[in-house]
Amino acid sequence: MNPECSRCKKVVYPTEKVNCLDKFWHKRCFSCEVCNMTLNMKNYKGYDKNPYCNAHYPKTRFTAVADTPENLRLKQQSKMQSTVYYKEEFEKIKGKGFTVVSDTPEMQRIKKTQDQISNIKYHEEFEKRRMGGDHPPTVHQPPSGSQHYHYDPAPEPVPEPMLPAAAAPPPSAGKRYRALYDYTAADDDEVSFMDGDVIVDVQPIDEGWMQGRVERTGELGMLPANYVEPM
Repeated sequence: MNPECSRCKKVVYPTEKVNCLDKFWHKRCFSCEVCNMTLNMKNYKGYDKNPYCNAHYPKTRFTAVADTPENLRLKQQSKMQSTVYYKEEFEKIKGKGFTVVSDTPEMQRIKKTQDQISNIKYHEEFEKRRMGGDHPPTVHQPPSGSQHYHYDPAPEPVPEPMLPAAAAPPPSAGKRYRALYDYTAADDDEVSFMDGDVIVDVQPIDEGWMQGRVERTGELGMLPANYVEPM
C-alpha cells in the first residue's frame, strides 16, 4: 500500500516518492517550511523532522549561564591560583640575578633605532680606515702634455613607449538582481554567492529557480529565486 504525503496528505506513488526525515513526500511537496522553495536531498536542512532551506533554517540559541554564588566562588579561586603561580615564577626569576624586560612595541622600536645607529657608525669608521684617516682622498690629475683623454658620456635612457589603456569591458546586459543571503551550490549546474553580490543576465528557469552570472566571480549557473531581489 502506498503511503501518504506528509505535506498534501495525498497518496505518494513510487515514481514521485521522496523518503526523508522519517516521512514520505511528493517531489514537488518536499519544500521549505517558510518560503516553499522546492528542495532536494543535497540542499535541504532538517529541523524537528521538517525541511528548511539554508536561509530559513532555525538558528540555534545559546543559553546564558547565571552568575551564581558557586560560579563566583570558582572564579575567585581560579584568580587566586593564578596570582600564586605568578608570584612563584617571579621569585624564581628574581633569584637568578637578572631582570626580565618585556618585549613591548616600544622596546622593539628602541632596539631597532640602536641597531641603525651602530650600523651607521660602523660604516663611518670603515670609510675612514679605507681612505687612510680623516683626510679627504687625494685626486690625481693627469699629466700635462700632448696626451689627450677622451670622455664618452653615458647614453641617455630611451623612454619606453606608452601602451594604450585597455578598453573597459562592456556592461552586462539582461536583468540585474542583488543577493539577500549566502548560498552554496549543491549541484554542478548551480552557482554560489554571498549576501550583497550582484547577479546579472538573470533568466527564469522554472518555479523557484533562475539562471544568472555572479558579477563578483564571473560564474554562471542556476540559483534559487527567493535568495535574490531585483535591483
